[in-house]
Amino acid sequence: QVQLVESGGGLVQAGGSLRLSCAASGSIFSINAMGWYRQAPGKQRELVAVITSGGRTNYADSVKGRFTISRDNAKNTVYLQMNSLKPEDTAVYYCNADRVLRYSASSYLDYWGQGTQVTVSS
Repeated sequence: QVQLVESGGGLVQAGGSLRLSCAASGSIFSINAMGWYRQAPGKQRELVAVITSGGRTNYADSVKGRFTISRDNAKNTVYLQMNSLKPEDTAVYYCNADRVLRYSASSYLDYWGQGTQVTVSS
């Protein structure tokens, strides 16, 4: 089974920074894209940022210029550097691994992490 383990969430004041990490494990041969999503109370889960295995990135308009996604393919790990945090960034942040192919597997599957809370106080 593939597991995504997230870390780095917490409480920070507005204007501060946090760095999230997500490590995927479980006999992984390849991962197409890795990304971060977030869900605030009473709202739908939304895309924050995604990065492909080739390094192509995409960001939500609300975080462009403040957040940076990066990836270490050798470690199957994705990072999200969050700067200039705002109270509206408060949410549970989820890591996603898209089109994961495991060794000895014949199909691609998607996986989610358990989520990490990010709280930004004003």
